[in-house]
Amino acid sequence: MSVIVFVENSEGGIKGVSAEAILYARKLSEEVNVLAVGTKWSGDVLAELGKYGAKKVWWVNDPIFDHADSMAIADVLKDLSGSNEADIIVVAHTSLGASVAALVSVKIQAGLATSVTGLPDTADGFVVERSIFTGKAFEKVKLLKDKKILAIKKNAVSMMTYDGTATVSDFKYSPPASGGNINVTGEEKMEGDILLSDAEIVVSAGRGLKGPENWGMIEDLAKTLKAATACSKPVSDMEWRPHHEHVGQTGIKVAPQLYIAVGISGAIQHLAGVNSSKCIVVINKDPEAPFFKEADYGIVGDAFEVVPKLNEALKKR
Repeated sequence: MSVIVFVENSEGGIKGVSAEAILYARKLSEEVNVLAVGTKWSGDVLAELGKYGAKKVWWVNDPIFDHADSMAIADVLKDLSGSNEADIIVVAHTSLGASVAALVSVKIQAGLATSVTGLPDTADGFVVERSIFTGKAFEKVKLLKDKKILAIKKNAVSMMTYDGTATVSDFKYSPPASGGNINVTGEEKMEGDILLSDAEIVVSAGRGLKGPENWGMIEDLAKTLKAATACSKPVSDMEWRPHHEHVGQTGIKVAPQLYIAVGISGAIQHLAGVNSSKCIVVINKDPEAPFFKEADYGIVGDAFEVVPKLNEALKKR
């Protein structure tokens, strides 16, 4: 069985969730081919994808792919899957990955499952479990088509490494005469040392901090943990923090290894954006805060006392 994985670039390297997608594919087959597109990669970085289980990397080194042109990427995946006779295509369930997966499924008439949370059960066909209703429920889906496309949620597999490097080869793509499907008029990058979408640890805070002037202790804790900072929707609405830090149903959805929520009550809209986190720690002085029901660990106490003490303890360790 041959598997193709589409990977996304992050500051010249591979996105963490794309690395997980390769590891997921490697558990399905030893024949794992990877598709990388755009000029932001280097041959050395792509060869290192072998440590996640990739055997061969096909690289479309063309600037037309330096922006998220899902239609063009879907065209390449269609051609690549045909030439490699791939049975399964795996992508990370990101905004780009989900879009690409849907387009390719139509182009090659494949079965599609998004928000996949684990490896398939092949005892009776090909059954995968997927997250639905913003993580509040799960469903099992049997894919009946010969070709299958899986969009993998973050934390669907545990991180590990293999020995060896991948072979890197060019893959030619002929863009349409128009030059592509996207016209870029400008770029605005998110600020911060660590981007929320890539962070393994996130320190988030809400209205319990009482004002933007008190955010220094959150930033200090995040710096100690090498974490990204985030906030609840009311905080971004009041412009205490920038909107790109808002996590929740209408903001960014995160799935870090550790999510620390400080002074956030835990409304269902916020939980919808963080409930895929591996471990949730809640700090709140209200013992009845809904967030405690979802937390792995909880501290009932005043954030202005708890957070500085926690930070000092972590620095000593």
